Amino acid sequence: MPKVNLFGMSVEALMDLRQRVDEMLLEHRAELEKQLERMGVVGGARVVRGGGSLLKGRKVPPKYRNPSGETWAGRGVRPRWLVAAIKGGKKLDDFLIDKSARKGRRKRRSKR
Repeated sequence: MPKVNLFGMSVEALMDLRQRVDEMLLEHRAELEKQLERMGVVGGARVVRGGGSLLKGRKVPPKYRNPSGETWAGRGVRPRWLVAAIKGGKKLDDFLIDKSARKGRRKRRSKR
């Protein structure tokens, strides 16, 4: 685009230039809105399809317990006490809570 000397332009020429810039911006905006619509974004907010995880943010019962009573649910980073015990030669299964009840029993999830 060629350089334009705005200081040398008349008021009418500046108003005409402003009108053309506004028209170009409106065209560009309409084009971008069409692209966003095709991508699934409506009104500036993304349309969520399927939602997030149903388990996110829910408390779960602990799966592992050390002899001093500290517990871990099996989510996230392993606690220091468990890492130290594993390095000391223990196995993860040694810390399972109620091993016999866990083996055969599983809850069925209801279908919605």
